[in-house]
Amino acid sequence: MSDSILVTREGALARVTFNRPAFLNAMGFEMGGRWRDVARELTADDSVGAIILDAAGPAFCAGGDVLEMATSGASGADVTAAAHTIHDGIRAFVESDKPIVAAVQGAVAGGGLGLMLTADYVVASEQARFVSKYANIGLTPDLGVSTLLPAAVGQRRALQLLLQDTTIDAATALDWGLVTEVVPAGDVAARAEAVARFWLDNATVAFGQAKRLVRTGAGRSFAENLGDEAASIGARFDTQEAKARVTAFAQRGRRVE
Repeated sequence: MSDSILVTREGALARVTFNRPAFLNAMGFEMGGRWRDVARELTADDSVGAIILDAAGPAFCAGGDVLEMATSGASGADVTAAAHTIHDGIRAFVESDKPIVAAVQGAVAGGGLGLMLTADYVVASEQARFVSKYANIGLTPDLGVSTLLPAAVGQRRALQLLLQDTTIDAATALDWGLVTEVVPAGDVAARAEAVARFWLDNATVAFGQAKRLVRTGAGRSFAENLGDEAASIGARFDTQEAKARVTAFAQRGRRVE
């Protein structure tokens, strides 16, 4: 089994760790296949309730492994095929009902932005930095960046990152909506786990379905989204967990005469 991405389990919590620290966790051809396989495995596993996405070493992810592209004799067709493979994994995570929190401890560049934004909740270190760099090497966005980045920060700010040699710090990333929280460097891992544990300790399935509705809604018509919402809330209402929680909520809200 490849060690470029590690998967560990603690009950219903799965941890996915980029593990190429010497290469700033840049995603090469083999790692891309591993990413797709991990995504398919975890999103199909009913025992997984929440996922943490993190990375070994000082950087979160430098995007695609440009050095490998340049030295392996790869063609444009090879790069396209590799992108499709990684995109399959991104789609599996984004469209799933598994809520994902990313723990971002350092630099995020290029396609690393798209991989980070695969997560639904991003906890970033005060030391984290974010940059595009695609055009600097004559390439175009991949790994979901052209869709996930403007969805997070808006089209103008996405274009500012993509069309200028701009690096933003963690505070700016928080202001733009690129990340959800900024915490001291030593607290990133613990805070990300606390977010995941909150999901697992509460109505896990409902959180997962809420994530799925929001993340898949942009690609469908309003009518389709409304239909999905109606079906989802009805299905949840029929579960024992929801019935117990709804009853408890109603009792708390009942007036005392």
